[in-house]
Amino acid sequence: MAGFLIVNPRSGDGGADELLAAAQSRGIETHTLRDGDDLRSIARAASANALGMAGGDGSLAPVAEVAIERDVPFVCVPFGTRNHFARDIGLDRDDPVGALAAFVDGAERRVDVGRAGGRVFLNNVSIGVYARLVHRREHHRARGNAFARLRALASVATERHAARLTVDGSTLHARVVLISNNRYDLTALSIGERERLDEGRLHLYAPLGVLRSAWEERSAEQFSVDASSESVRVAFDGEPARLETPVEFRVEPRALRLLVPRDPVA
Repeated sequence: MAGFLIVNPRSGDGGADELLAAAQSRGIETHTLRDGDDLRSIARAASANALGMAGGDGSLAPVAEVAIERDVPFVCVPFGTRNHFARDIGLDRDDPVGALAAFVDGAERRVDVGRAGGRVFLNNVSIGVYARLVHRREHHRARGNAFARLRALASVATERHAARLTVDGSTLHARVVLISNNRYDLTALSIGERERLDEGRLHLYAPLGVLRSAWEERSAEQFSVDASSESVRVAFDGEPARLETPVEFRVEPRALRLLVPRDPVA
């Protein structure tokens, strides 16, 4: 299968030369991402039967969105810091070269995607403290601050006010609200993995209580989230964005044709 792979050389620990060489040896056309490049435009212009992205979670969804538009398969190559989507589809997050096997002899499966304000997300969209953290991290990065994440953490650590939102008309007060594509396994303090990506449901999570030791969870095929402001800051799979309110969330069951290696190592 003729494949086209976009590689973000700044994702994770960098060092894209080995991955690029491995892709080219397999007959996969590659594009190395440069400053100012638009992922969707590059993916739309590619002449290929399968589209892939090697990068962090935040860079996957724009290319997956174009794959849905073009009705071609999508390949995830884990090349970021956390690679949550790669983990949840059963890939070895430490083996980006191994993920290239999906282009050569991959197995296709259908998975759900979420949409918020019309924009695709693969993992989740966050509103509240975490979204503010992501926005401030990018602000410090834009100023060339080498300690962007630490400075962003410090700037939100003392914030105690909750976001005041309405979800399908009912009021919700929470410091963090997260809407996910399919269900996460929950612990007291964190959100873990997803057992499946074809449930056809969105899940909304908000921590409960002063100690935030439990979660409120709701499940639906769609949510309408509103706020007192005309727009809200959000984090799309860990990347900053701003959406006009009310934000309409919905799931698109089995919308993405996903190619994975036939024998992935989880």
